[in-house]
Amino acid sequence: MALSPSTDSSPQFPAFDTEGHRGARGLMPENTIPAMHKALELGITTLEMDAHITKDGQVVLSHDPYINPEHDLLPDGSEIPATDKKKYVLYEMEYESIRAFDAGSKFYDKFPQQQKLKTYKPLLSEVIDSVQAYLQANNLPQVYYNIETKSKPTGDGKLHPAPGEFVDLLLEVLEQKKITPWVIIQSFDVRTLQALHAKHPGIKTSLLVENLKGLDANLEALGFKPTIYSPNHKLATRKLIKACHQRGIKVIPWTVNELDQMKSLKRKGVDGIISDYPNLYREL
Repeated sequence: MALSPSTDSSPQFPAFDTEGHRGARGLMPENTIPAMHKALELGITTLEMDAHITKDGQVVLSHDPYINPEHDLLPDGSEIPATDKKKYVLYEMEYESIRAFDAGSKFYDKFPQQQKLKTYKPLLSEVIDSVQAYLQANNLPQVYYNIETKSKPTGDGKLHPAPGEFVDLLLEVLEQKKITPWVIIQSFDVRTLQALHAKHPGIKTSLLVENLKGLDANLEALGFKPTIYSPNHKLATRKLIKACHQRGIKVIPWTVNELDQMKSLKRKGVDGIISDYPNLYREL
């Protein structure tokens, strides 16, 4: 039974949003429950995470569409052979099989500070239950969930369902957990945001951007005004931030892992930051 947050239909968005990327990827195995708990312990205002769909239609946390040999191990604890790099596609696997893989014991050289522990790729429903229980047990304020739909046109029917079905499966979980006022759905794929906005215009959206087309072209492609414009931090100029603010759109760049960069972006006027190292926010 999830511990539901307040049923306020329009909760106050943080004055400055501190987001833990994939939970706290720099400190804990990404997109796992221990990573989410670590971010909560560090006082973030939003948990950022990635969602995929399994063969049996469940919403699972994972950045990659397959079990990734860089940081995952086979169920028996052995390495995934290089030849099998993209063999274990989540959309072709039942969740029970996915859960058996070890998503936390392998040393990941990109994040040497990451604490290693045996863990697994959790269902979104389980993450929400665990986070809500953690907040209540530790008397912490309600946080937002920033959930990315990992999809692209070339992956339809192979790596994930079509946009409409993806969004329906995601929303089924969020509505069951009574969490929608505290959710942001983000994507690089405008199609999932469009499908969401058509059915649930009240849910917050974030357009992820790493292209050089510019604000006007990206908003035109989306077709509606998102809550948040979320560019690669290198694209977050004062001009862009001002243009977004003039349209009533918040700017929350990713993935900012240096304290100096964080301070510079905050001076420029961003509305929040997404970082692998939420421990740095204490120095901000």
